[in-house]
Amino acid sequence: MLRPSPLSANFSFVNLLLANYGSRPEILTLASVLLAAYAGLEGSAFGAARRLWYRIARRWRGGQSASPGHETALSFPRLAEAIPSMLWTARPDGSVDFISEHLHRYSGFTEEQGKDWGWKNALHPEDRSPCMARWMHCVRTGEAYEFEYRLRRFDGVYRWFLVRANPARDEHGRVIKWIGTCTDIEDQKHNQQVLEMQVRERTEELATANTRLQEEMWEKDLARRQLDEQNEKMLRELTERTQRATLLAKMGEVLQSCVNKDEVFAAALGFAPRVFPVGRGAMALLNSERSLAEVAGSWHDCLLPVKVFEASACWALRTGQPHLVVAGDTTARCAHAAGVENTYLCIPILAQGEALGILHFQVTDQAPSMSDSELSFKTTFASQVGLSVANVRLREALRTQSIRDPLTGLYNRRYLEEMMQRETRRAVRSECALGVMMLDLDHFKSFNDTYGHDAGDAVLRETASFLAKSVRAEDIVCRFGGEEFVVILPMADLKASQARAERIRSKLRELTIIHQGQSLGMITVSVGVAELPQHGTSPRELLEAADAALYRAKREGRDRVVVAEPPATSETAASSESVAPAK
Repeated sequence: MLRPSPLSANFSFVNLLLANYGSRPEILTLASVLLAAYAGLEGSAFGAARRLWYRIARRWRGGQSASPGHETALSFPRLAEAIPSMLWTARPDGSVDFISEHLHRYSGFTEEQGKDWGWKNALHPEDRSPCMARWMHCVRTGEAYEFEYRLRRFDGVYRWFLVRANPARDEHGRVIKWIGTCTDIEDQKHNQQVLEMQVRERTEELATANTRLQEEMWEKDLARRQLDEQNEKMLRELTERTQRATLLAKMGEVLQSCVNKDEVFAAALGFAPRVFPVGRGAMALLNSERSLAEVAGSWHDCLLPVKVFEASACWALRTGQPHLVVAGDTTARCAHAAGVENTYLCIPILAQGEALGILHFQVTDQAPSMSDSELSFKTTFASQVGLSVANVRLREALRTQSIRDPLTGLYNRRYLEEMMQRETRRAVRSECALGVMMLDLDHFKSFNDTYGHDAGDAVLRETASFLAKSVRAEDIVCRFGGEEFVVILPMADLKASQARAERIRSKLRELTIIHQGQSLGMITVSVGVAELPQHGTSPRELLEAADAALYRAKREGRDRVVVAEPPATSETAASSESVAPAK
């Protein structure tokens, strides 16, 4: 025989109220409230609710009078107390204004603690946010509210409840009250869990029976299955190796595109967790003095007691070879890994025989040992990082050779052309000034003729060093060719450029150059100065203007600074003077 549901019990209670006290208006109101709270039902329950509604309507129209004995015997809270479910009502904004005594006794809240929004403190923390979100949605839209959540009992125990609420509306359709009930469904939940457990147990029994039936067949296929497992294991290992090799190849492609060591190390740290998904690891790099190593990054929560340690604290850096320490072995443990109990491996990162740092690997309980193939793979990983650093160094050296003058160490004419293009575009775009100085050593040929070409080279080197120290960090000093130099002065107007040129000219006179124990005499320089946009807005125009000013300085007696003339005047002068003096 089926037991009546809690909803059936609620409807029976409404019938009982109507049978005994149905003539009282407040009883009819209470019955209406209860039926409104039970709304949203389907099937036979909905039919029962509809019949009760008809019965309420007939009694209301009949205007039956109440018996005197019941006039003060019942009140709304007492009637709510008699309802099997926990009854509550709320204002149109969703705040609770009445909670039945059932709910007070269950939660241990006082009447004031449960009203308004205090009731949500009894909700389970995991249910609070979705419950409130659904409730506020229903308050905004006027939809019927139904939700299952866990409610804390006065002793701290949580039980499952089904809450339902419906809005009561006035003749204009506005919500004037929310009426709801809370029904304890803990037993239903428990029964559902018991049923699921029984299903699982029955499933396990069936599986056990099926296993017994297949034992004979398994015995015959044991050898074949063992072989299949070995094949699967081998295939899995090959697949993992292929995937890791693919990642390693992809990392190699990325490393080949890196332009400096920092990018190489950052890329290696990014690929390491994917190439080595099981073990932990870290990368430590040596400082410029090669005395200290600092942990640059780690993966999978690698545990290292120190972040900075001396190079001598690692055996791999001492020997230049991979160093494996098996768990429990105290023969030659690295000081920087003190306290690491699992097996670990340190591999030096070498570039052209020079140690740059180490890769540190630690095994985990999931894979407590390192096979020979794993050691070889990790060594290959470190070698690829070192090779990439060596390639970066080679590219940097080639780049330096392509843009640096080998004698003076200054930027060469090729780099000058690149920078002039960049700086002129930047100055035009930002409407800022750009100064250009062209310098030429006076009587340089006499140095070569008098003291020899070695002395001339010494003069060029010392002059280049002097110029590099005499400009700002953002200024660019280049050797234009022979004994000529060009200085690009970003953000410098004509006045500032002329002042700097004059300061360089006067200070250069004080420079003393000793070659093979002999002073080479005073060094003087002639300087031509031009400015963007006054003397042009293209690299060619600026250099031609500065060069023309330099020729003027030579003609006027050398050892001086001359500012370029405006373009129109320069053209006139160029047409009238066809012969320039030798520099």
